[in-house]
Amino acid sequence: MNSTDEAEFGHHYDGRYASTGLPKAEIVPHLSDLISTYFTTMNAIGAETWIMHGTLLAWWWNQKIFPWDDDLDVQISEATIHFLADYYNMSKHHFDLPNVDGGRTYMLEINPNYVVKSEQDTLNKIDARWIDLSSGLFIDITAVRKDEVKRLNGHPEALTCKDRHHYEESDIFPLRDSLFEGIPVKIPYAYTYLLEEEYGAKALTRTSFFGHKFNEQTKIWESAKRNFKRVLRRGLRSYNLPTHTPTTIPRADIDEA
Repeated sequence: MNSTDEAEFGHHYDGRYASTGLPKAEIVPHLSDLISTYFTTMNAIGAETWIMHGTLLAWWWNQKIFPWDDDLDVQISEATIHFLADYYNMSKHHFDLPNVDGGRTYMLEINPNYVVKSEQDTLNKIDARWIDLSSGLFIDITAVRKDEVKRLNGHPEALTCKDRHHYEESDIFPLRDSLFEGIPVKIPYAYTYLLEEEYGAKALTRTSFFGHKFNEQTKIWESAKRNFKRVLRRGLRSYNLPTHTPTTIPRADIDEA
């Protein structure tokens, strides 16, 4: 398993299990089932894992997947990647899901190169995936390891991932309990700091993203097109459409002292 398994029609699909992408309206429901079945399985076997990156940002807003998202990200501890590789690699897990005839089967696949810790191994920066065998959609799983180089140079809590993210132990641990898509999940301890460091402080307050606007009353991201039609029905001639947010959000200046 490496980046070459990603489908040509979409890099968030595994090309071995899908020949085409899902209709747009079906992506988020499939992702919701992905994260639900993943945490249900990991919680049952005692694997230490938590949501991170864009999935954590979505949690910040309303504990639900962004309606424009097509991927999910989680992390696991170094001990957990070894545990999963030893006992659960290539294991398949069938779930009877509501409104899904016959249910779905998911597979946990561990990248055999997970033992290589170098950030230079760019084709194998993802250590494992939780794959929906019916659609090819998957969750990227990255292991957080001790950064031995930094620890030898006076940073005893330094952690690193092969995707070139760096943390301190106190940024992530102890993990906090929360809910996401209505199921129990873990989130990193210093979630606000981590989100601001990765996406910039405005990502936690800006209510317009990717053609959607956050409704403060309903706590739901609504399509700008739907809002525009609603205003037209009311007979208004002008409407301040939400601005489109760039894919890369400027990083904030964080005081790390």
